[in-house]
Amino acid sequence: MLDKNNKKEQPALLQVKNISKKFGDFYANDNLNLSIEMGKVHALLGENGAGKSTLVKMMYGALQPTSGSIFWQGKEVSIASPAHARELGIGMVFQHFSLFEALSVSENISLALPPVLRKGDLSQRIADLSHDYGLPLNPAALVADLSVGERQRIEIVRCLLQEPKLLIMDEPTAVLTPQEAQALFATLRRLVKEGCAVLYISHRLEEVKRICQDATILRHGKLIAEVDPQIETAATLAKLMVGTSVHEVSRMASSGAGDVLLSITKMHQASSLPFGIDLVDINLQVKSGEILAIAGVAGNGQGELFSVISGEQSNADKGSITLVGQTCDGLGINQRRCLGAAFVPEERIGHGAVEHLNLTDNILLSRHACNDTPSSLNRGWLGIDREQLSQLNKVIGIDYDVRKSQEDVTAASLSGGNLQKFVVGREMNRKPKILVINQPTWGVDAGAAALIRQAVIDLSRQGSAILIISQDLDEIFELADNIAVMSRGQLSTTYSAGDLSREEIGLMMAGSHEQATQETGA
Repeated sequence: MLDKNNKKEQPALLQVKNISKKFGDFYANDNLNLSIEMGKVHALLGENGAGKSTLVKMMYGALQPTSGSIFWQGKEVSIASPAHARELGIGMVFQHFSLFEALSVSENISLALPPVLRKGDLSQRIADLSHDYGLPLNPAALVADLSVGERQRIEIVRCLLQEPKLLIMDEPTAVLTPQEAQALFATLRRLVKEGCAVLYISHRLEEVKRICQDATILRHGKLIAEVDPQIETAATLAKLMVGTSVHEVSRMASSGAGDVLLSITKMHQASSLPFGIDLVDINLQVKSGEILAIAGVAGNGQGELFSVISGEQSNADKGSITLVGQTCDGLGINQRRCLGAAFVPEERIGHGAVEHLNLTDNILLSRHACNDTPSSLNRGWLGIDREQLSQLNKVIGIDYDVRKSQEDVTAASLSGGNLQKFVVGREMNRKPKILVINQPTWGVDAGAAALIRQAVIDLSRQGSAILIISQDLDEIFELADNIAVMSRGQLSTTYSAGDLSREEIGLMMAGSHEQATQETGA
């Protein structure tokens, strides 16, 4: 533990001094300075594209700086690789897990450990450490059978087995129930009490205020501020990140739900994936002017549900899905678009957009088949209306603040948040009758999230039916008129948003509604 009386005499655990990283002529990090102390949770904040990922990759040895220095425990170091970082005592839990579903917990952890740590009874060490830190794991369990929260525990325990002095965490609560998030916070408090430092990256500013003692804020690759987050407000932190006051989402009252535009009745669907989730007796209705949100921890059947509604996967139960009153048996995704539906998938690259294609061509992929307003982009023998494509790209860029180096860049050149704004804007620009959107603001900053959420509300109040699939309870309560919860392929009853607390939703996300569903045969 750190002696508070001698705190000023202790060197920082990790320092970066005048760090810069260039990609071509572009500075992802520009002359940054950062100091992380032992026994503290230090937040790293910034909007999408601010340079956070680049900075932590240099700390973890995945990238090398163009200029500047890194100091570890007062000594200048060159961190050659992630393996070298782990040897020094730097561990990292990534936002997207690196686990093999067909292997056990113990096998996954063993693969990432150096030989010296694989010796002896590794399974017992995993069981003891996970229990000791309140992260219970069964070392023999198959990863495919675990919840997302349990999978995150594997990543954390894998780091803790190497006794890190600095733990870097990227969006750690993005896939957790409220109860799991509270358990994680308790673990982090224990780690810092024992002298470990935590570098915490999150867009959830209220939790940053709750658990972090220091915060460094980046914008456009530059250091903007170093603040005590506990004396700031979420609004002031967001303003520092974005550079201006973040638009407050205006949730105008619904004028009342109209006709049913999306209906699913007694739908069962076997997953086509080896470790996918089967859908069991799914029933829901979404009406004109309504926003229905489906809450749930990732990996509980939400992806399978999206695929069946969008027509990417054929549904075995005939007549179970209707769009705008029309049964969707045998209809593919373009035919469903032509009925007035629009779809925004969770994965932006590869699913929502083709990375090597320009933005105009990505617009064409979802617009060529139907007579969209004001006219079809496909003019038959006359070819593709490239002028209209270009104009649409400009309009989407302006309306949804898509920031890019030039007008028609490839999808891969956009940051994650800007690509999300582009994909959402591309679909909303059509003014669809039905919008199905999976994780609307996954990993985007406060400014982009507010813009997207306001656009969703505005579209619904113009008469569209909106189905949102989200893990973010802040988002769900900000948007939804009604809420249902998905767990292990089962969907709960639909509730009015005002009738549910976060704790109740958290319990349902963990499966509390499943037994009642089985008993009633609903």
